[in-house]
Amino acid sequence: MSKIKLDLHPIYNKGNLIEKELSNYVNEASENKIDELEIICGKGSGQLKKRVLRFLEQKETRKKYHRYKKDAKNWGRIFVYFR
Repeated sequence: MSKIKLDLHPIYNKGNLIEKELSNYVNEASENKIDELEIICGKGSGQLKKRVLRFLEQKETRKKYHRYKKDAKNWGRIFVYFR
């Protein structure tokens, strides 16, 4: 099982860069047959996590992955699974 990780902590306050990085990682995972993308958005106030979830729910993005799961043990982490 191949897996890649995206940590959003270094760019949490750079709005346009967040979506660009998310898009790059989702595209990379989709194109390279990666099974799982782990997105670390941190616990904080929850705004960054909401932004990531909104990005994942976009129609064009939704076509590229199979499903996502919020980590039950670590509130600041999301797993995205690809086919």
